[in-house]
Amino acid sequence: MSAATSDAAVGTTHPARSRRRELGQTSARSLLLTVLGEFVLPRDEPVWTQVLLDVLGGLGVEQKSARQALARTAAEGLLVSGRSGRRVRWSLTEPGRRLLADGAARIYGFGAASGPWDGRWLVLLVSVPESRRQLRHRLRTRLAWAGLGSPSPGVWLSPDPGKQTEVAAVVEDLGLTAVTSSFVGSFGAIGQESQIVAQAWDLAEVEAAYEQFIDEFGRAAPQTSADVLAHQIQLVHAWRRFPFLDPKLPDELLPPGWAGARAAELFDTLHRGWGRPAQQHWRELMAEAS
Repeated sequence: MSAATSDAAVGTTHPARSRRRELGQTSARSLLLTVLGEFVLPRDEPVWTQVLLDVLGGLGVEQKSARQALARTAAEGLLVSGRSGRRVRWSLTEPGRRLLADGAARIYGFGAASGPWDGRWLVLLVSVPESRRQLRHRLRTRLAWAGLGSPSPGVWLSPDPGKQTEVAAVVEDLGLTAVTSSFVGSFGAIGQESQIVAQAWDLAEVEAAYEQFIDEFGRAAPQTSADVLAHQIQLVHAWRRFPFLDPKLPDELLPPGWAGARAAELFDTLHRGWGRPAQQHWRELMAEAS
């Protein structure tokens, strides 16, 4: 009896094998969304299944995982399929276009230089009982995505008071308006802003991720058009995580020689340089499949 058969017989799944399968499916779906955002969204035209399978295959995604990613993305209402004889092609739905357009705006605009900081902070006090762990997790995830940090339980802050509208929407959506208060103002005479920053965000971890990005792509030199396409997808895919990792603090609150600035410059340079040949190769793949 095989391991898989044995697992099925006792009604359980091997944890390590299940985790690998889960990570593989997540990675395939995440890469698929990157491909859709980079090549399908700008053209707003259907794409054949085989093109997506070939491109994902060039990134190391097995065909089975790629098909599962397509099915999952369609089930979420982001893609819709259409048949032409025995062949299938995929189009973005309106929710899919909105999701990818919002993501593209955040990803491609993330590295842009920010203006001078006026020294004001947005401080959020929100009370969620420890027993409501799922709600606490959702709040933490969404506020972190908005760039807020938490120096102590129940306290969130950002050096960008302009985030009030976004934060208020998160709080209202989670039903926490009645237990939340906010303040906007400058730092007082007690304590140091650098201490608050260190308590609210792990900038060393963020900078290490930036250094890894620079090391990975700084020496990349794809030769063929197919390689350029793959590198462009990998570049955008790697950059996608930084809007979540990096709170995008003003220069006054960052350590000297912040790696994020160098990484953003590298991303912009490579994305522009690889963009035309990558798009051209995509058009060739689409033409060959038609």
